[in-house]
Amino acid sequence: MLATAAALLLTLSVLFLYKRRNTGRRPSRPSEPAAVTFQPQAVRVLTSAERQAQQLLSQAMPGTLVLAQVPVTRFLRVESQQSQWLQQVSGLSADLLLCDSGSRVLVAVSVRSPKVSENSRRRHELMTRLLKSAGIKVLSWNESALPDLAMVRQQLFAVLTANSGKPAQAGGPSSRPMSMIPVAEILAEGDADSEQNDGTMEPVASALFDEFAPDLPMPKR
Repeated sequence: MLATAAALLLTLSVLFLYKRRNTGRRPSRPSEPAAVTFQPQAVRVLTSAERQAQQLLSQAMPGTLVLAQVPVTRFLRVESQQSQWLQQVSGLSADLLLCDSGSRVLVAVSVRSPKVSENSRRRHELMTRLLKSAGIKVLSWNESALPDLAMVRQQLFAVLTANSGKPAQAGGPSSRPMSMIPVAEILAEGDADSEQNDGTMEPVASALFDEFAPDLPMPKR
């Protein structure tokens, strides 16, 4: 009995000393999420091939708007199942968008590397199907062999006049430079759409998907 009492007294003494040593200490904070330990670094928005492709589009269609790396959730929308839609298209962005003066997408251009992973290929095919189902024409360029300005104009002329009722010029490429694409008519159509201002072509608001985005911790200063 004396041994048991002594052991109990010793245990209580140890607990008392431990509690006294930790009195006044701030409770330990739970481990912070890994995201706050990231150190972001600013890099270029476009690759060298994408910058060249953007310049080609601007030269081929002067007066139009060429946007780069635009998430598909900005210019494609669905009327229901927003959360499922976001999960399906998460991380998908169009390399280049050729738009009229009313920021309506005329053509999407994909600048692809000849060596891509299988997962990248599947995501590219998914985005292409989504764009085409929305009525957006898609051109795919090889970043290691970009077309020249004359070829770009031919490709744009073909896709932009495909459903306009204007026959495309027959025959192969000639030595003469191709005439300018009827930019004025295309821009006029965009201006007419923007003047309607009925909201049907307004871009998807960024705040629309805020409720589906997870709460992310702020990075350390």
